Amino acid sequence: MRISSVTMFEQSVSSMNRQQGEFLKVSQQIASGRRVVNPSDDPQAASRAVGVDQARAVTQQYADSRVSARNSLAQGESVLNSVSDAITSAKTLLVQAASDTLSDVDRQSVAAELRGIYETVLGQANATDGNGRYLFGGYQDSSAPFVRANDVIDYVGDSNTREQRIDASRLMKVSDNGKTIFQSVPSGAGYVAEADPGNAGSVTFSGPQVIDNEDADYGEAFRVIFTSDTDYDIEKKNSTGGWDALTSGNPYNGESGIVEIGGLRLELKGEAVTGDRVEFAPADEMNTDLFRSFEKALGVLESPAETEGEKAALRNTLNTAMREFDNSLDNVLTTRASVGARLNELDVVDSVGGNRMLNYEQTLSNLVDLDYAQAISDYSLRQVGLQASQKTFADMKGMSLFNYL
Repeated sequence: MRISSVTMFEQSVSSMNRQQGEFLKVSQQIASGRRVVNPSDDPQAASRAVGVDQARAVTQQYADSRVSARNSLAQGESVLNSVSDAITSAKTLLVQAASDTLSDVDRQSVAAELRGIYETVLGQANATDGNGRYLFGGYQDSSAPFVRANDVIDYVGDSNTREQRIDASRLMKVSDNGKTIFQSVPSGAGYVAEADPGNAGSVTFSGPQVIDNEDADYGEAFRVIFTSDTDYDIEKKNSTGGWDALTSGNPYNGESGIVEIGGLRLELKGEAVTGDRVEFAPADEMNTDLFRSFEKALGVLESPAETEGEKAALRNTLNTAMREFDNSLDNVLTTRASVGARLNELDVVDSVGGNRMLNYEQTLSNLVDLDYAQAISDYSLRQVGLQASQKTFADMKGMSLFNYL
């Protein structure tokens, strides 16, 4: 058989190109650390790797979202901690101010300190995060949620709460609106009593205390209204906001008396004047605004209490404010506990997400990563093959029949 020089050269070059291509492919795999450098290397593995890589990217995005959520919750928790400390300090000052040994000047000093706490709480209520967004304004986080108008603090935010998706199946609240924190009370807060500001007598109250929460009228609002200095009626609030008489002509000895109605006991003391009233109702039907509680307390502390009626108003207002501070503190602590629970949940979801990321990494590694021991062995083999092909071509290109003549 006759073999032309052209055929010999073509076969030799083709062999060298094939060996060089295989050698370069292994070199590229070693350089990249991947078995599947191009989709054509393993179409099925490359297709599965695209899906796994997308799932890994989504999981990483949720992890970044959890970092943002944790920062927001941590900032809110820090503010709530400061607010709870401030309310505790305010309650301590009211207990001090309720002492009969303090003069008007002493109470004004207490009022000055209490006003400082008031301004601190207002500042915390309008706290912002690191990006300038207000923490407790709901969706309206570009402006202060609490504004002062005519010496009254109004909430101008909305009742929504910002949420953030921290996992495929979990949408978490990352903030609480100011109305929920500063203008609400927790469920089961109990009863609050308040004397009418227009009372002319010196009647003070203590309580109310729960003596029977199974009473049929428990949970309703009541009021005591004096029809004379020795008699009073008890009325119950109806569904339209009016008052219905329950009992009338109840005797009052002019100094002290005990009212028991709706499973509650309210103790009265002092001289009454016709028309004096004391209302007691579930906390969520009375004042629930923390700032309003501050304002009421400051109003009586900054005013002189000289007559028996003024002293009674002072004691009644401070008693009511202390009960309202207790409820507000419970509400802030409840919200803070909820924030803490969400922070704990983030830790759990982080742990689950971390395990999921490890699974994705392992799956992706099994699909496309390189076995270096096998690759280095193939690299050496391809190198030897290429060198042999080059040596064969070099030896064959000089062969001619004339060398044997």
